[in-house]
Amino acid sequence: MLIHKRSDFPKGFVFGAATSAYQIEGHQYGGAGRAMWDDFAATPGNVVRAEDGAVACDHYHRYEADLDLLKDGGFDAYRFSTSWARVMPDGRTVNSEGLDFYDRLTDAMLERGLKPCATLYHWELPSALADQGGWRNRDIAGWFGDFTEVIMGRIGDRMHSIATINEFWCVAFLSHFLGHHAPGLRDIRATARAMHHVLLAHGTSIERMRGMGLSNLGAVFNMEWATPADDSPEAVEAAALYDDYYNRFYISGAFKGTYPDRVVKALGQHFPDRWQDDLATISAPLDWAGVNYYTRSIIAPNDGPWPHHNGVEGPLSKTQMGWEVYPQGLHDFLVRTAAEYTGDVPLWVTENGMANADTVSDGAVQDQARIDYFNSHLSAVREAIANGVPVKGYMAWSLLDNYEWALGYEKRFGMVHVDFETLERTPKASWHAFRQMLGA
Repeated sequence: MLIHKRSDFPKGFVFGAATSAYQIEGHQYGGAGRAMWDDFAATPGNVVRAEDGAVACDHYHRYEADLDLLKDGGFDAYRFSTSWARVMPDGRTVNSEGLDFYDRLTDAMLERGLKPCATLYHWELPSALADQGGWRNRDIAGWFGDFTEVIMGRIGDRMHSIATINEFWCVAFLSHFLGHHAPGLRDIRATARAMHHVLLAHGTSIERMRGMGLSNLGAVFNMEWATPADDSPEAVEAAALYDDYYNRFYISGAFKGTYPDRVVKALGQHFPDRWQDDLATISAPLDWAGVNYYTRSIIAPNDGPWPHHNGVEGPLSKTQMGWEVYPQGLHDFLVRTAAEYTGDVPLWVTENGMANADTVSDGAVQDQARIDYFNSHLSAVREAIANGVPVKGYMAWSLLDNYEWALGYEKRFGMVHVDFETLERTPKASWHAFRQMLGA
């Protein structure tokens, strides 16, 4: 069971669960166009067993039963994402089936008393736009603005909150420098341009939504605590650089209209011409900020051509992903984010959870490790609130076991087990623990 009670949190604190479209919907349905993750998965060596999101959890057809799991679990909100390639299969032309799906999904949330919390972009770039350079192409800011107006013109009036981009670092750095996610590049110039353009697209989207009269607008930043491997000046500097390009770059752009000096020194020559002129758009005022947090990294220096970090094996317990369980990092990020960037702007924990090698036994899934993880991280949130941080909600990742990107269907993050052969759902002990905590 969870050691916390709803009453341990401030009045009105929102508890929810999060998913993303490509990971659960079933991309082959409803007229969705080809997404760059379809292409990435079809390329040998990129994804475990070349698995893709064609069927995923078939949420496209099973969304009502999945939303019942949220309602029956006592959750207040559902953080979902919209698929650009479903709404505009070629990135530019509207697919009415896609709009109709999100219309139905929104109404089904409201019918169950769930607050709809939309994320516009969770990595589903239409292949047709990837063919034109994707995030390397400055035009993507306008394309994304157009997508924003189309989808939010249909469902924006019923949203509780709207986020532009999920996890800027993953969109830009993980995908263009490390090559681990679509489009799978390892190109420093492409990386620098994607880092800037993803923020420009974010700011453009915010401006478009303000023009539509929409409110409660924000963005979601993934953060990973950087711990130096030792006390040497080199390790301390390596960790500071990692912190700058992973954690500080995007939130500094969005809230301060500036980029960290270390990153500009390392990558500035690769940024687009006159990039400084875009900072006013990038820093369009936000109503809230989301923090996605899972783990920390222990950082040592290297001697490569660009001073990227070397990760070091840590001593703490690990999840199925091999990530250390370090709840102190969530507390510290919430405190630091409010103190240095967001001030009184509400903060949300928009993703937090763990992968575990769960199995069904006698019709049940005992995932005590996940319950322990949630307990420790909810304690970190409570401590941050006690320290004066305006945290307004917590979204567990994830409602369902799903397509875990380059790792296929092996890693299970869900509070609900999914049999990927039959698609049968089995609520895990962690779902029951939340249900008890939330008083359902």
